[in-house]
Amino acid sequence: GTPGVGKTTLGKELASRAGMTYINVGDMAKEGELYEGFDEEYDCPILDEDRVIDELEDKMSEGGVIVDYHGCDFFPERWFHIVFVLRTENSYLYDRLESRGYKGKKLQDNIQCEIFQTLYEEAMLSYREEIVHQLPSNTPEDLERNLDQIMQWIEQWMKDNN
Repeated sequence: GTPGVGKTTLGKELASRAGMTYINVGDMAKEGELYEGFDEEYDCPILDEDRVIDELEDKMSEGGVIVDYHGCDFFPERWFHIVFVLRTENSYLYDRLESRGYKGKKLQDNIQCEIFQTLYEEAMLSYREEIVHQLPSNTPEDLERNLDQIMQWIEQWMKDNN
């Protein structure tokens, strides 16, 4: 999902409830300096996707991992049983991004990314359609409903695959 939609909040809480490992790719990249440059226009580092894959490979092969990142097209398809794309209405998203200090082109481009469903389409092109799901992420009630829904899915998957 787009920055500000609630990926980290959902991912951390889900990992806690499900007893799974949570990995924030942005934090991991920062800690390991997994970058290949800096984007002056967006004022952010450019991820070295190959090094990220190398860093995650062993953890992902063990299973039980929740991966939090805005993009997904460079992750191997074999890593995921299900992909959730969080969606947030623009009025909520604008306020969240502005409070993070986003402005100008970075703010506008992230809002446009959400309007045009860019990351949902990326997920649909990167994985089997039947494993990609959109979830609304506007309110605390949405968060609770999403957590409950995903926990039900995890429990069913465990029954079906163990």
